[in-house]
Amino acid sequence: MKVTELKAEGLKKQYKVLVEAKEFENKVDAKISEIAKTVKLPGFRAGKAPLSMLKQKYAPAVKGEVLEDLVRQSADDLIKEKNLRPAMMPDIKITAFKDGEDVEFEVSFENLPEIKAGSFDKIELDKYMAEVAKEEVDKALNYIAQTRRERTKVSESRAAKKGDTTVIDFVGSVDGVEFHGGKGNNYPLELGSGSFIPGFEDQLIGKNVGDKVDVKVKFPENYHAKDLAGKDAVFAVEIKELLEPKEVKIDDEFAKSLGEESLEKLREAISGRIKSDYEQASKMKLKKALLDALDKEYNFEVPQGLVDAEFKSIFSQYEQAKKNNQLDAEDLAKSEDALKEEYKSIAVRRVKLGLLLSEVGKEAKITVEPDDVNKAIMAEARKFPGQEKAVFDFYLKNKQAVESLKAPIFEEKIVDYILSKVKLNEKTVSVEELYKFDDEVPAAKKAKAAPKKEAKAKKEEKAEAEPKAKKESATKKKSA
Repeated sequence: MKVTELKAEGLKKQYKVLVEAKEFENKVDAKISEIAKTVKLPGFRAGKAPLSMLKQKYAPAVKGEVLEDLVRQSADDLIKEKNLRPAMMPDIKITAFKDGEDVEFEVSFENLPEIKAGSFDKIELDKYMAEVAKEEVDKALNYIAQTRRERTKVSESRAAKKGDTTVIDFVGSVDGVEFHGGKGNNYPLELGSGSFIPGFEDQLIGKNVGDKVDVKVKFPENYHAKDLAGKDAVFAVEIKELLEPKEVKIDDEFAKSLGEESLEKLREAISGRIKSDYEQASKMKLKKALLDALDKEYNFEVPQGLVDAEFKSIFSQYEQAKKNNQLDAEDLAKSEDALKEEYKSIAVRRVKLGLLLSEVGKEAKITVEPDDVNKAIMAEARKFPGQEKAVFDFYLKNKQAVESLKAPIFEEKIVDYILSKVKLNEKTVSVEELYKFDDEVPAAKKAKAAPKKEAKAKKEEKAEAEPKAKKESATKKKSA
């Protein structure tokens, strides 16, 4: 094999590889000789057919197979010999392939950049934390009590008010035509809950059992059902029953109904959960600050192929969000060209940080252990109370799902490793400041956030917006 370098521009590499005709023919003959041991031809026993006849019959197919194996092996040998690290699968082009002549082909790819992580002790970050205020525990305790309130039928004759639950039948229509999914019977709707289209619940306040009300509303412009988005609708509503909440006394008995020994223990448990949420937000904010610092500190060329693949992934999510009318007003106001530029810069950042974190993990010899994966599965199971066994069974039967857990685990271990090397300044801030994130998030990612409290949604957006370091080298990330 003779190798000639054709291009070496930055990360872009191109080589011409020549394999002598004799070597190729020897491989073809060896392959046909192997076939000859078992193949049968008319008039001959297995393994006794003349080699000349076998060549005439099988040579075309064998040459194609040998060429494929030869090119793949030669490309692998080239990469190993020159200590290259292709970012993606190399592009191979056959340039000469004729009987009796040398085989020539070109190998083109982008090499991974050389990254020297070095020391992180020059990086200085602020670690924010908020105190769990008594008012926050009270608020959470009252919320729990409200969710456990029993509702009793209103016996007196009175109008519905905010906080009541109306049991209703309803039929929705647009331009006089009933639409799919706009009908319900004996539906319990808490007035003031905001669970229906804006303005719907307000029009039932002050009404009585037996009243029939035409509720007029307008679907939001970003409503998930595209055929209804932005349209005026009328719901024919009949109030069939009125329920009012029964106040819950918050005391030791209430705490015991939730599995705690006393009200004091319940408050401690609630405070612990809030503190855990704060710690998660703090870590997310610290991780964001670290990634910003790393992005600023390290400058190196990134493979355009990986950037293009990342951009394609982001933009496909945007297109899906647009199709489902899940873009917010800010995104709708931007032109597609402006969004593309924004997403391209995000794609560059993700690839850059992903490569850097992977290199740090490699240098620090960080690995994902079985115990790490087990803990991650346990954490996933805790998200679905009462369905833990189903979650465990899912991962037990789905190796791909288990593998999907490893990348974020690997990244978190790398981040924790780097954070152990930087200088941290602990600062106590307000809850609002703790949950404040001041950078852009792709519209496609925003659209995936379910309706939650703003702070929590922001926290999740931050988690989704950052890169995922891969345990395997980028060479194997064909789809990147």
